[in-house]
Amino acid sequence: MDNQPSNRAGGSGNFLVQGSILAVAGIIVRFIGLLYKIPITRALGDDGIGYFNTAHEIYNVGLILSSYSLPLAMSKLIAARRVKKRYRDVNRVFFSGLIFGILVGGIMTLLLLLEADWITTSIFNSPSSALPLKVMAPTIFVFSVMGVIRGYFQGRGNMIPTSVSQIIEQMVNAIVSITASYLFMSWFAQKENPASYGAAGATLGTLFGAIAAFLFLTATMLIYRKGNASRLGRRQKAPEETWGQIYTALILTLTPIILSQFVYQLSGTVDNSLFGLIMGGKGLDEKERLSLLGIYSGKYRLLSNVPVAIASSLGTSMIPSIVNSRARKQFGEVKSKIRLTIKFNMLIAIPCAVGMGVLAGPVMQLLFRDSRVLTATLMQIGAPAVIFFSLSTVTNSVLQGIDLMKKSVTHSAISLAIHAVLVYVMLEYLEWGVYGLVIGNVTFALVVCILNWISIGRALRYRQEVKTTFLLPLLASLIMGIVTLASYTLMHLVTHSNLVSLAVSVPLSMAVYGLLIILFQVVTVEELPDMPFGMRILRLCQKVGLM
Repeated sequence: MDNQPSNRAGGSGNFLVQGSILAVAGIIVRFIGLLYKIPITRALGDDGIGYFNTAHEIYNVGLILSSYSLPLAMSKLIAARRVKKRYRDVNRVFFSGLIFGILVGGIMTLLLLLEADWITTSIFNSPSSALPLKVMAPTIFVFSVMGVIRGYFQGRGNMIPTSVSQIIEQMVNAIVSITASYLFMSWFAQKENPASYGAAGATLGTLFGAIAAFLFLTATMLIYRKGNASRLGRRQKAPEETWGQIYTALILTLTPIILSQFVYQLSGTVDNSLFGLIMGGKGLDEKERLSLLGIYSGKYRLLSNVPVAIASSLGTSMIPSIVNSRARKQFGEVKSKIRLTIKFNMLIAIPCAVGMGVLAGPVMQLLFRDSRVLTATLMQIGAPAVIFFSLSTVTNSVLQGIDLMKKSVTHSAISLAIHAVLVYVMLEYLEWGVYGLVIGNVTFALVVCILNWISIGRALRYRQEVKTTFLLPLLASLIMGIVTLASYTLMHLVTHSNLVSLAVSVPLSMAVYGLLIILFQVVTVEELPDMPFGMRILRLCQKVGLM
């Protein structure tokens, strides 16, 4: 469970494989989340899912301000000490993180429990979201402690405990959320607003899922530390850091990450708050506003965030790897890892964005039984956000890995200010309604991408190769999109079945895209071995004469 960085090809292979393990888990988690949100949306309705998502936005802010960044900070601190063979300091970082997590997680949990009514009413103009927020609040305390354990393993280059725990967390979350939402809607059907109680039942799954994941990670940690007691107790040549030095390093590492994540994630909270206040002033009651927010957050953003999970996972695995390479002054490795991570990420994000735009209507109809033009149009307009959020997530991780975390804070703050002004103008003066939120979502990530790109280029004298990273994947994706639309339309004319048409067009489009990537020579023979399943793909392509 203590993987060492690979020495081959700049060590790219190991961190990409570890990142892909986390990415696969992330996709599974998002897929489970997508599946369980379907019955919940049907049970709660658009207004109920709006209460749920408003509570979730507030919970996310509390989580980010307290402990969301603990896994990332812990992994960075531990990786930096492992490469210098400071084994006792690694243990001190772990135990200091536990104490810190218990303290800040407990404080934030109490704050949300006590102030839920004021926050939901005064800031979001949605008093019905207070109850689901109170049910969800204790999850922050559980996540705080759990995040330290995840960061411990990630700092050692092992993403498996985090990956398995995420899947366990989401599976328990799905089972409890679906069951509780239906039961609460039934039990409290006579209440004034049963959808609020149903949303509270859905948030109950978040708490139970976190508890299940925490129990798994605790058991894994106990087994690991027992089996590696002799290695963990090894002496180090350098003097041990004091507890004060450890906490200083922890806070100095956490603060910019927290600020960056806080500002970066605040766009959704700003959207909900502005939409509630402005549209409420224009005459929309709470149920109407939350129904539109339910479509925006519970359908559009839910689907668009699935591919972004890959970028998040690759970024998480890349940070300790970059720290390792920089500590060994292998700056060529740093650039190689950045280049390969961004390229691999774009190979997935670009076709996902095109596919979501082309199949927006059929997918919404299949998943949510929602054939409204509004819902499909939101996805079509907002599909580019998949590319920009994926790229901004990875480039934020690069800035954190090369100790330019203040840059990611500044960039997110600038983008958020622009975003808030744009959304305000689109809601208040242009009266674009929920369409304004989608456009703002796209522009927010785009601005972050541009600013991050400039800073990375200046700091590392680095420029990403454009042709095979962006242009050729985009060309292949556009051709794939044409094939997708044509095959879906043809199959629907023949079968009149949305499900059958999607079942044929989606695998066909994936095969076409994969073939075009090879034919356009987007990925080279030298790059493939460093990518997940790359050797298998290379042998297959060589066998059929494609490479």
